[in-house]
Amino acid sequence: MIRDKNILFVITKLELGGAQKQLLNLIKHLDRENNNIFLFTAKSGLLHAETLSMAGLKVKKSGFLERSPHPLKDLLALCELYFFIKRNNIDIVHTHSSKAGILGRIAAWLAKAKGVVHTVHGWSFNDYQPFFVRELYIFLERLVARVTDILVVVSCHDRTKGIANHIGTIGKYVLIRYGINYSEFAGTDNGNVRKELGLTADDLVVGMVACFKPQKAPQDFIKMASLVNEVLPEVKFILIGDGILRKKIEYLIRQLKLQKQIVLLGWRRDIPRILSALDIFVLTSLWEGLPISVLEAMASSKSVVVTDTGGVREVVRENETGFLTAPKDIPAMAQRLEILLKDKGLREAYGGNSRESLSLDFHLDTMLFCTQHCYRILLEGRKVADIY
Repeated sequence: MIRDKNILFVITKLELGGAQKQLLNLIKHLDRENNNIFLFTAKSGLLHAETLSMAGLKVKKSGFLERSPHPLKDLLALCELYFFIKRNNIDIVHTHSSKAGILGRIAAWLAKAKGVVHTVHGWSFNDYQPFFVRELYIFLERLVARVTDILVVVSCHDRTKGIANHIGTIGKYVLIRYGINYSEFAGTDNGNVRKELGLTADDLVVGMVACFKPQKAPQDFIKMASLVNEVLPEVKFILIGDGILRKKIEYLIRQLKLQKQIVLLGWRRDIPRILSALDIFVLTSLWEGLPISVLEAMASSKSVVVTDTGGVREVVRENETGFLTAPKDIPAMAQRLEILLKDKGLREAYGGNSRESLSLDFHLDTMLFCTQHCYRILLEGRKVADIY
């Protein structure tokens, strides 16, 4: 009798982010008929309640796994992972996020799992890090890539960046785009959402969904809003998210006297509803893999103004679905935003183009099919380079 296959997902923390959202989508829809699904993650996280409610999912909350480097805790988390893999006879280990990606793959190699997969949600290194920190992360990525069977990337940009930095061989890379459930983003605001937010049907509304951390540069969003309001004082701005920079953001809003123009919503679980109430979506990130928030905004038929980072250029078409600007170029972003705010026909045309431009590669079913195909390849003892 052939036993069911045991698949373990490893992610550092179940917070509200693109990597976490896609992982939970994968877990929720993965074939359960012949698979036992396990998840190893930190003990804290905003998405724990949702995760624990998933039928058939066995969750291990680690007391040692955390995002910040901590040699002793990292070693203990590695040991914990190793014994968890051995005890549960795990066949496939699929890691997500940087810390979990390093520890999880080492543990899988030591425990002799049949297959090791890592999804790159943007690399752990970037151009904004100190030189030695960046080089350390590149070294670690090269090291664990040697014990990785499949490196899943969500953008061609990340594949090119990985190969350029000698992380794994080209034969290990597989492009699997983030999968969007389009039915969730097909609605239009009937006025209720705007009313809840204290907005009117006639308000022009610009929004951003992002964690308040340096990577997303949320202060740039506030500065951009200030420039736009000098020209178009009636425009309203919405920030959806939270994080370590919240107090600095609140201070900047007060300093620029934008309390009446900017609404901080905190984390929301009804992103499709919020997106339906926007006129334009903005993202001010300094670096990215492929931001799912942009894909969701485009699936919601919104025109976008975003920084040209990571794989964004692979989905946002300049002068067709929106505008791309260089990171930190706040005046340019404000100027592009003003063009769309002043021209209803243009922003609606770009919004319609946005949804239509997303190919089948970005459908949830495509992501599920491609991921499960990778698992089958490994369980059959084949190499991904022989298939793709």
